[in-house]
Amino acid sequence: MFWEEVKILIKYSLPVFGLVTHVFEHSIIMSSVISIGHISTVALAAATIGFMTANVTGLSVIQGMASALDTVLPSAWTSDQPQLVGLWTQRMTVLQLLVLIPISSIWLNAESLLLLLRQDPGVAKFAGVYLKWASLSLPAYSFNCISRRYFQSQGLFAVPARTIVFVAPINMILNYLLVWGPDSVRLGFIGAPIATSISYNLISIASVIYGLFFVEKTAWHPISTRCFTSLGVLAKLSVGSVGQVASEWWSWELVGRASHSVSLGPVSLATQSVLLSTNSCTYQAPFALGIATSVRIGNLLGEKNAKRAGVAANASILLSIALALFLSGILLTFRKTWGYMFNSDPEIVALVAAVLPLVALVQVCDDSGAVISGILRARGKQVCVTGSWTDMTLDSAYYCLGFPIGLWLAFEQDLRLYGLWWGLNIAILWQASISSYLCITTDWQKEVDKVIARLAVDKACQHQWADEEHAH
Repeated sequence: MFWEEVKILIKYSLPVFGLVTHVFEHSIIMSSVISIGHISTVALAAATIGFMTANVTGLSVIQGMASALDTVLPSAWTSDQPQLVGLWTQRMTVLQLLVLIPISSIWLNAESLLLLLRQDPGVAKFAGVYLKWASLSLPAYSFNCISRRYFQSQGLFAVPARTIVFVAPINMILNYLLVWGPDSVRLGFIGAPIATSISYNLISIASVIYGLFFVEKTAWHPISTRCFTSLGVLAKLSVGSVGQVASEWWSWELVGRASHSVSLGPVSLATQSVLLSTNSCTYQAPFALGIATSVRIGNLLGEKNAKRAGVAANASILLSIALALFLSGILLTFRKTWGYMFNSDPEIVALVAAVLPLVALVQVCDDSGAVISGILRARGKQVCVTGSWTDMTLDSAYYCLGFPIGLWLAFEQDLRLYGLWWGLNIAILWQASISSYLCITTDWQKEVDKVIARLAVDKACQHQWADEEHAH
C-alpha cells in the first residue's frame, strides 16, 4: 500500500503538476524579476519592494483563501455528492470577490503606503507604479487559484499544466518585447508588470475554455443562490488558511525588507531578491507535492478509507525529504554561478554564492513543511485548535523565534545576511518538528467522521433547497 501511494503521489505531482504547472507559473514571476533586474540595480530593488508588498497585502491572502478548498473539494469529489465541488468553488469565488476590493485599493495607493513606512522616495515611486499595473492581474490571479483547485480535486492535474504551458512562453516573449524590445513596443520598467497581468488573464481565459468544452460536468453545480450559503464555514477555513500561508510568506518578506538595513542598501536588497526568488522557485516542487498530498488524502477521506489516508501521509513526508536533498544538492553545485541568471553585478553574484549554502539548508525542513501543510489542509487543520499551545508554538516559529534570532545575529553579531538566513533555518526546523508530530499522531478514523458530518450538512441543505424550489 505504501509503494502504491508513492506512485500515485509522484503521478499527481512530479510529471505534470510539480515539474510543469508550478514551475512554469513561477516562470511568469521570475521572468519579470529577471527582465527588470538587468535594467539597473535600483530598478531591481524597486521591483523587489513592489513584489514583496504584493505578496504581503494580496497574493498571500488570495492563495491562502484558495487553499481552504483543499479541505472541502477532494473529499466532496469522492463522496456521493460530487456536485458539491462546483458549489464550494462558487462560494469561494464570492468570498474572494469581496476581498479583492480592499486589496486593489492598497495596490493602487502603494506609493503613499511605502512612504509612510519610510521607504526611499525613488524606490517607493517605482514600486507604486509596478503595483498599479500589476493590479490588472488580481481578478485573474484569484480565478486561477480557485479554478486550479476545482480541476485538481477531480484528479485533473493535466488541465492546469496544459494552460500554463501554453501561456508561459508567451509571457517570456511579452517580457522581452515590453521591457527590451523594439522602440515601437518597448515600455521599459512598466513592461514587466503589464506582461505579467496579460499572462494571468490569458491563463484564466484558457481555463474557462478548457472547463467548458473538454471536461465532464460531473463536478459542476448550477449557479444559484446556494453559492451564498455556508459562507461562514468557508470563511472560517479561509482565515485559518490565510494564517497558515501568510505567516510564512510574511516572514520571508520581513527578511527581505530587513536586508535593506543589514547590508549595503540596494546591493543587499538585490542579492536578497535573488535568494528569495531562488528559494521560492525551488519551493514549487515540494509545494506541488503538498497539493497532490492534500488532494489524495482528501479523496481517501471522502471514500472513508482511513488506513490508506494515513499511509499516503507518511509516504508524502518521505518523498519530501528525498526531494529536499536533491534540490539542496543543485544549489550547492551551482552556487558560484547562480547569481548571473539574475544580475551581472560581480558584487551581487559573489554575495549570492556566499549565502546560498544557507538557502540550501533551508530546503531540508522547508520542503517537508510544504507537504505537511498539505496534510493539515486535507484535515481542515489550517488552524489546529484556535488558541491552543500548538498554534502559539507554530506561530512563534517565525515571529518569536526565527526572526528575532536572525536580527540579533545580523546586527549584534555582525553576520548580516548570514544571520537572517540562520534565523530562518532555526524557525523552519522548529515549525517542521511540531507539524510532523501533529501528522504522525493523527487519528485518521476521526478525520473520516468529520468529513461525513460536513457532507451531511450540505446534503440536508440540498434537500431543503430542492423542496423550496419545488414549492415555488
